[in-house]
Amino acid sequence: MPHTIHKILSLCLLMGVALSFHSYSQSKVINSGWQFSEDQSNWQTVNIPHTWNKTDAFDDLRGYRRGLGYYQKQVFIPLEESDKIHYLKFNAVNQEATILVNGIKVGSHKGGYTAFNFNITEFVKYNAYNLIQVTVDNSHNVDIPPLDADFTFYGGIYRDVELITLSKQHFSLDDFASEGFYINYPYVSKGAGKIEVTGIINNSDVSDAKLKLIISLIDHEDYLLIDRTEKFEIKSKSSESIVSSTLKIVHPKLWSPESPYLYKLKLVLQDNEGNILDSKTSNVGFRWASVDPEKGFFLNGKPIKLIGVNRHQDYKGFGNAVPMALQKEDIHLIKDMGANVVRFAHYPHSRALYDLCDELGILVWTEIPVINLVTDSKAYFDVSLAMQKEHIKQYYNHPSVVMFGYMNEIFIRLAFNNKLTAADKENLKVESVKLATQLENLTRRLAPNHITVMACHLNDVYNETGIADLPMLLGWNLYFGWYDRQIEDLGPFLDEQHRRFPNRVLFLSEYGPGADVRIFTDNPKKFDFSTDYQAKLHQSYYKQIADRPFMAGMTAWNFADFGSEFRGDAIPHVNQKGLVQYDRTPKDVYYWYKSVLDDTEPFVYIATAYLNGLTLFKNETYPIQIYSNQKEASVVLNGKTLKTVQFENGVATIEVPFEHGKNKINVVSGDIDIQNEIDINRIQSLDFNDFERFGINIGAHFFFYDEERNITFVPDQPYKLNWFGHFNGEAFGMTKDKNQGIPHNIKNSTSEPLFQTMLEGCSTYKVDIPNGRYKVDLFFVEPQIKPTENIYNLSEATNDSEKKQRIFDISINNIVVEKRFNMVKAYPEKYGITLSTTITILNNKGLTIDLKPIEGQPVISGILIEKMN
Repeated sequence: MPHTIHKILSLCLLMGVALSFHSYSQSKVINSGWQFSEDQSNWQTVNIPHTWNKTDAFDDLRGYRRGLGYYQKQVFIPLEESDKIHYLKFNAVNQEATILVNGIKVGSHKGGYTAFNFNITEFVKYNAYNLIQVTVDNSHNVDIPPLDADFTFYGGIYRDVELITLSKQHFSLDDFASEGFYINYPYVSKGAGKIEVTGIINNSDVSDAKLKLIISLIDHEDYLLIDRTEKFEIKSKSSESIVSSTLKIVHPKLWSPESPYLYKLKLVLQDNEGNILDSKTSNVGFRWASVDPEKGFFLNGKPIKLIGVNRHQDYKGFGNAVPMALQKEDIHLIKDMGANVVRFAHYPHSRALYDLCDELGILVWTEIPVINLVTDSKAYFDVSLAMQKEHIKQYYNHPSVVMFGYMNEIFIRLAFNNKLTAADKENLKVESVKLATQLENLTRRLAPNHITVMACHLNDVYNETGIADLPMLLGWNLYFGWYDRQIEDLGPFLDEQHRRFPNRVLFLSEYGPGADVRIFTDNPKKFDFSTDYQAKLHQSYYKQIADRPFMAGMTAWNFADFGSEFRGDAIPHVNQKGLVQYDRTPKDVYYWYKSVLDDTEPFVYIATAYLNGLTLFKNETYPIQIYSNQKEASVVLNGKTLKTVQFENGVATIEVPFEHGKNKINVVSGDIDIQNEIDINRIQSLDFNDFERFGINIGAHFFFYDEERNITFVPDQPYKLNWFGHFNGEAFGMTKDKNQGIPHNIKNSTSEPLFQTMLEGCSTYKVDIPNGRYKVDLFFVEPQIKPTENIYNLSEATNDSEKKQRIFDISINNIVVEKRFNMVKAYPEKYGITLSTTITILNNKGLTIDLKPIEGQPVISGILIEKMN
């Protein structure tokens, strides 16, 4: 049949749906104008999506509100809809919800990340307003996963609420809140593609019905390729599964990340007279995926290395109640980086994002939040299995979804919980394997032609128990060079696993260090939160995975920084392992990934965006990285060519002799000419002629750009004559493997990297500045406190002592600033203290700070000196 006729038929079908709109289903989003209360006394008007934790999960108080929240809304339902069926659908509520309509309970749901709905027809009043009430509870519940995880469990109704109106005969919404139909691909090849559709039809009428189900496959240009009509009769008050005959097309355009070609499947339910009762559409992508323990992941018969990211759904300023436009921008950023896979961690995300992955060609690993620990109870098992059923049935039809997962690091709590007896641990192992086996079997049964996945942390317990042998693909969450060992230990570990378990297909499901764009250094060290160390680790990991054909791929942890309330990282309450910041501003490493993953067009990036206030002494140079997918480029500084650099693994490093003031860097490769401008403070002496303020990040090896004070603090050093530095003392909390200082939130400050690093036992610090009048700020915090347990350090626990009293006198040039300074007694725990004084320097004595110990050892975190007129 000519294409024009096919298109006319397709358009007629669509017009028929439109003309019959009054007779079939419709969904109305009812997000606006809800009333919310925490105590059912004081109410405020809110819109959905909504969470009650977007502020308190980021304040200085430990913990965040986990408990009850109450929502209510009036919805008018007209008399004309009295012959319809009405459903109330919640796309996600965290984590337990009880629903009432007009004061009558219609149902409850457990689990915070999948959709659920209720038939509310019998509770509705027509030609009247109907009161919808929702009680939400995000309290810890031992029977609802996740029990414990490295992210914040924001409470609230945080995805759309829908009022769905249906004809008496309709696609079922009762099969775990799915769309009521499932697409299977019995056969796909380059030569032919077959699909089979199963529709679940409900008849809510009191009489039997004769119906027709029209199934049409339409190509990307809206041409009707093939259709089928299934006629059937359905009994009253019943539900029936209708399986279509196979639809076949020859030479289908295959779906892939490079060419994500989508067909459209349209399902139309009609009565015997041809009136439309219900209609559904879905993306169709012809593709097939497989895995091999020696050669990794295959798509459409070709090997493909999966390189991408994990993603959490929360966003700075919104918690998990994020506008959809912002969430979709995440997926575009992931695609623009060149990624071909995303792991939606550690729970199902909004279905609109899976639609976008379908369209953009991003493969998806999706999973449920059975994380860290299993409760040995029937209720926990039942909820977990129900979650996976909801998960698979609601996300089944997306062509992008190739992997269904069900567990993440399930033994991590067991491994680090010293309170459990040996018998308790053995029982938990047995129960965890038992649940994993049930979830694996369920997933294989409900999701044929998909790959089952699970992720483990660095512990041989997964091998010992045999749980690692269950999934088709095993993910390892590995943090060599951050929590464990060294960066270069990744490859040998994977080689060992491959040798020991040659039939397993391996995937690097998590990796990455924390990185704060305010921290930079020419000497990156493990666990210093510098962007430089982040680049070092990611660049090495990528090469180690690329060099191993048996590795199916890797997903960086994480796409974006995300909320984790208990954390005391450089930015407290935020896990900073993202390739982009919490507000989605890219870090430099994002562009490095683009240089190795995206070859669609020439690309060059100069990694100087975050060198705010870089201070260089005397004739120092500073190394900068340039990222590109080209072979080489010329580097020009202030109009003078420095050298031609060669790119290896997407990166070239060059020592740059910056000048004082504004510097222009040009990188030229072929037709590309990229220019960055950077301000440099080049200090030949501490004479304050070219600068007004000078700050030192005592106890640290890195620069820190302090937004509060709008200055970059320089790294510490031992004293040098006519310069600055400490005479004694040791950097507190610093080791070969840990260079953060103290991993705690500093109350009353957002300048954690200034306070977290410090010298202990420093009695004298000298800065050789000339005569004059200066304002001097000294920064302190008491480091020895009892920390909140952080199992994610994945290392031996440290025995931090309880609060200790340390008392010392502080003087500058023999003038007492503070007598018997006692932080424990005078200030709250983890409080950032600033002592300010004004001093006049005479007789070229410079600035000498003396810390005289009375009890314990003195500590000091930083100095800021400002020249006064």
